[in-house]
Amino acid sequence: MRERIFNISGIDEFEKIALQIFKIQSRDCAPYAQYIAQLEIDPDDVTSIDSIPFLPVTLFKSREIICGERVYEKIFTSSATSGVIPASHYVKDLSLYRESFFKGFSLFHGEPGEYTILALLPSYLEREGSSLVYMASKLIEASGKKESGFYLYNYSELYQTLLNLKADGDKTILLGVTFALLDFIKSFQINFPTLTVIETGGMKGRGVEISREELHSLIKKGFGIERVGSEYGMAELLSQAWSAGEGVFKTPPWMQIQIRDLNNPFTRVDIGATGGINVIDLANLHSCSFIETQDLGIKEAENTFRVLGRIINSEIRGCNILLEN
Repeated sequence: MRERIFNISGIDEFEKIALQIFKIQSRDCAPYAQYIAQLEIDPDDVTSIDSIPFLPVTLFKSREIICGERVYEKIFTSSATSGVIPASHYVKDLSLYRESFFKGFSLFHGEPGEYTILALLPSYLEREGSSLVYMASKLIEASGKKESGFYLYNYSELYQTLLNLKADGDKTILLGVTFALLDFIKSFQINFPTLTVIETGGMKGRGVEISREELHSLIKKGFGIERVGSEYGMAELLSQAWSAGEGVFKTPPWMQIQIRDLNNPFTRVDIGATGGINVIDLANLHSCSFIETQDLGIKEAENTFRVLGRIINSEIRGCNILLEN
């Protein structure tokens, strides 16, 4: 199954594999099976991808979403504001996550070895269980460049590193949490047109939210670049969608976005309509591949979508919580 997941060639194959995984998880993932039973859905009656029920992401806060025995390599936890219970993702096979993010990164950006990779992720480095930090650490390792590495609040050192990389003409990626990117450019401005900046979201508890358009305008000016990339991921998933700019995300072949009606979560809306984001992540082979998020979005094409922010009254999460005004 794993080999098939990462070698999907089209939508028909995706749907076939998704249905097969659903049959397995509806039996082997106890919380998911219980949720399906509460909906009075017979898994044998689910014969199309559009009728697969999505597990509310909030259940990762209260239940252990894992298939079969409670045996796992790692627990990834979500970022959360003070007083909010974080989600926990019990990962049975970390190599699945590594294969997913390496192949996804390579698909959208090229091989990590082509870049010097800098990670400005202070809030994530300061806590345990961040899937983003795990991904960044492995990408940095795969980069193989001596300048690649993490930065906390040592902005002057980061600035000097960027100046050196610009002077040397090295291809460089700066992966940064939103508030830290903004803090950095308040003190340091650089004109580095070939730099790839990828913001990961994250402004919780740090002042008034701003639109993604305004945020990207500030980052473009601060780094002297023409566009800002972004990453859409969460602790509850083992795959990411990537944006090369303009807030339009693309999914890898083993990941798909559906948009649900806000008034009826079991109804899908058409391309171009606003609704709640549902994610199918086939890499979540040993937990649940069908996640109902608390994010608001629009699907623009088969594998592209926009994130508009959080659904009203949902808890603020650390990743990609910026609202479009």
